[in-house]
Amino acid sequence: MEDQQQQTSFTFQIDNFSEKESVILSPQFLSGGCEWVVQVYPKGHRIDDHLSLYLYVANPESLRLGWKRRASFSLVLLNQSGKEIHRTAESSCSLFCAQVPGWGRAKAVPLKKLQEKGFLEKNKLIVKVQLKVIEVVDEAQVTGKETMDVCGFQVLYSQVTPVGWIFVEHPDIAVNFKQKNQLVKTTYMNILLGLIETLNKPPHSLSETELSNAQSELIDLTEAGFKLDWLKEKLDKVSLERKKSNAAGTQVQELEEQIKNLKAELNKEKDKYDAKFALLEQTVINLRADLNKKLNKERVQLNFFHWRRLFGISELN
Repeated sequence: MEDQQQQTSFTFQIDNFSEKESVILSPQFLSGGCEWVVQVYPKGHRIDDHLSLYLYVANPESLRLGWKRRASFSLVLLNQSGKEIHRTAESSCSLFCAQVPGWGRAKAVPLKKLQEKGFLEKNKLIVKVQLKVIEVVDEAQVTGKETMDVCGFQVLYSQVTPVGWIFVEHPDIAVNFKQKNQLVKTTYMNILLGLIETLNKPPHSLSETELSNAQSELIDLTEAGFKLDWLKEKLDKVSLERKKSNAAGTQVQELEEQIKNLKAELNKEKDKYDAKFALLEQTVINLRADLNKKLNKERVQLNFFHWRRLFGISELN
């Protein structure tokens, strides 16, 4: 383990900025014993109305469990004249590791602001990163039960990624959270992670009890100081989708029941007509038999009269 306090400053320029669509990577630069890279999303990352800025460890796939860098940094935007047009709030103590190799701001600058006339000179954007690596750990024994500090919350290694995602997407989520006891903070964070996991399930799979518990947990977390408007919107959306899904499911059940009843009625009618048809068929058979008997009898009589005439037999009185 090594402590480093020297600040590194790195600057690069993006030409024809307004024409860029996909992510832009800066050249790599060295600080704290590892390579770093800045990622710029000119059309936003998972959003479409803001410029997104991130600082990443270069080649994160090569990082080993236990490797980490704790650092403070800020990202600055400059125009062609070197005038500062935006600076992200300084991240005072961000943890970079194999599970969370990057930090930044999804909503760094509104795109409308960048598109204002005269904001950028000659369609060029200069990005400057100021980085101070505070702690360096290249190797550490990992059992899976270790915890890491992520923005003041002690979390398991397996939770570093989801907790890191929360603070990347919602950096002000815990600004009003005043609890100091680390055990209490961990408990609240576990509740928050469980709530997010619940709301990420398919709405139709959630029971009324689960939604009721989710509502109670959201209230408890909000009262504790978390800013969770985004999660409340998610809960409202999931609840509405579940109601629609249940309503659609009820309609389907009703239609299936109607179809079942109709089939039963049709089967009854079919049985009724089958019986009538069988009766008619038997009547025809009987009539045909009677007709054949009558025809045979007449044929016998005709033959008898024929032979009498043939042999000259007169009829007895």
